[in-house]
Amino acid sequence: MTRPFCMTGAIQQQLASEGSRRARCLIGRSPDASALLVPARFTCCSVARLSSVGTHCAMATEPSVTANFRLQMDYETKIFPHTGGYGRYNRLVVLFSWFPNFAAMLNLFSDVFYTLMPDSYHCRADPQLLPSAFLPSNFSRQRYLNLTIPWVNGTGLSHCELFKYPPNSSDFSEKVSRERVSCTVGWEYAHVAGLQSNFVTEWNLVCSDYWKIPLQHICFMTGWILGYILLGTLCDWLGRRRCFLLSISLSSLLGVAVCLSSSAAVFLLLRLSQGAMLAGVFVSSYIARLELCDPPHRLMVAMVGGFFAVFAELLLPGIAVLCRNWPVLQAVATLPLLLLLSYWCCVSVFPESPRWLLATAQIPRLKRSLQEFSTRNGVCLRDEIYPGETLLSEIDSACGEDCRPRYFSVLELRRTRVIWKNCLILSFTLFIGTGIQYCFTRNLHSYSTNFYFSYFLRVITGAFACIFVCLSVNHFGRRGMLLLSAIITGLSSLLLLALTQYLRGGLVLVLSVIGLLFSQALAMLSVLFACEVMPTVVRGGCLGLVLAAGCVGMAASSLMELQNNGGYFLHHVIFASFAVLSVLCIMLLPESKRKPLPDSLKDGESQRRPPLFLSRPDTDNLPLLCARPPLSEYNPDNYSRLVSATRRMLTKDNLPYRIAVPTHPPLLSDSETQGQENETLREVVS
Repeated sequence: MTRPFCMTGAIQQQLASEGSRRARCLIGRSPDASALLVPARFTCCSVARLSSVGTHCAMATEPSVTANFRLQMDYETKIFPHTGGYGRYNRLVVLFSWFPNFAAMLNLFSDVFYTLMPDSYHCRADPQLLPSAFLPSNFSRQRYLNLTIPWVNGTGLSHCELFKYPPNSSDFSEKVSRERVSCTVGWEYAHVAGLQSNFVTEWNLVCSDYWKIPLQHICFMTGWILGYILLGTLCDWLGRRRCFLLSISLSSLLGVAVCLSSSAAVFLLLRLSQGAMLAGVFVSSYIARLELCDPPHRLMVAMVGGFFAVFAELLLPGIAVLCRNWPVLQAVATLPLLLLLSYWCCVSVFPESPRWLLATAQIPRLKRSLQEFSTRNGVCLRDEIYPGETLLSEIDSACGEDCRPRYFSVLELRRTRVIWKNCLILSFTLFIGTGIQYCFTRNLHSYSTNFYFSYFLRVITGAFACIFVCLSVNHFGRRGMLLLSAIITGLSSLLLLALTQYLRGGLVLVLSVIGLLFSQALAMLSVLFACEVMPTVVRGGCLGLVLAAGCVGMAASSLMELQNNGGYFLHHVIFASFAVLSVLCIMLLPESKRKPLPDSLKDGESQRRPPLFLSRPDTDNLPLLCARPPLSEYNPDNYSRLVSATRRMLTKDNLPYRIAVPTHPPLLSDSETQGQENETLREVVS
């Protein structure tokens, strides 16, 4: 059995004056000093008395005690403020994390212009199908088209058929027997919105090949789904920065390759691969920016990223008009990704998340990262008087000598209950928010067939959704506004489903715009909420699952187009029912407003559902879990720092005194010793 260190009386007196002077200096300078040195007249046995608050005494011959010594480092209160908080360097990194959001959304929304059908198109006239006596110069342009292309009532010229005349015919009236055949020499297209050529016109994906257009969108969304799941998990294994650099490099390379596509099949494959890499760019940058913020700034930081996405969508039509051809548009959309490759060289503009380094116990990298953040924020972590007793040394004490990094994946969710429930509910709400938008935009198409009308109306409602979230969520809470968005989305959908044939066009337009606005707010809040309630160790994988569910909702519209919108009514009924059902599910979510991000699986499991109507708007009032005020006036953090400082002081080899083991038992009894130690402790702390 090992004995604790004890000190002789002379040594105790010598260290008492020195320890008291240092303690007064530290207390006078800052009440939250990173270390508080205990007076030397405390024996190690008295320090052992403090183990009841969760610490242990350093032993002479038992290093395993130090290895097993663990202190739960609270990042929000113990580490983040000491590195400058949300200082100028954090704001700079957040600024640079918004640009990847712009680049990823520019490539995502460009798919709308690649797959847009021309306003009108018809078969190109084939001279081989006309009689030898037919001279095109004898007819006007419109008359020539009427003689060579069938006319379809209500739609104009046929898109997919031509007239075939008998070889020796000289009668070109409608009475002559003419055979209808499929197009033989291609099609003639009107100008596509914003572009002269796109994916459709390049490879004639019309008529019998029309199914390849929604298939392209499904493949693109499949790439995003796979990227969110795989690269989101990679964020938890490799880190936010490494995953971002890998994604941005491959997405840039694939973007250049898409410009050189030689066939529709190659285009589909490359777009699927690029979509997967773009998903990694989005999820890694989104997580990184939120982990660098304190709770009051998280909402605004996330919503400004949403404004960057809206700005990209707003610029895209003008860029398409200037580019005119789809390869040029693809090159322009890839250019921001190529510029983001500069993040390889400039480590400071996109550093690794210190929160993730702490959660995965990567202590050497964490210490370097904290020193970098503190220096650039104008805060010095090292104490000039006591360089050994700093925040960095406390981290060393908390982790011990045998602390090894540990990484997690989404497979850990099978052993959780609360985290898995939250992930499932938020995936469901995001799936509804993205999938139901097709029902509202289709009503906009029925109100006006102009492409730019529905496009810019959707962009404007997205901007208003961002503003609505910014103004309301911090006041009413995440869960309450998510619930309100789901209710209004469901009601708008049900009213359109039941009363469209009885309402005027203006009311249908108003309900469609309201539903589109709140469905976009529902999607934005679901992503933010998921990032805030998922633990740091699995945040990438969990957020990837949630975002993948949102992409499934986006791909649902293309599934309807594969069937020529034959299942639109069923699609609308299903999503309207899901929107109503989500109202009950949202009630089971916790509230993350003004709360620190959970770091471990235990933190994620400890989140509980608060009552819907709180008695105080600024706190979560849980009567059954109300904590009693501490009986003692001492701060537990100061106890921890005091014991840590004392332990490190006692284990130094260069002290000007000698540690000796007493050869005789103490003269005082246990009760008297305890009383004397308690009195001495009160004197020092006061």
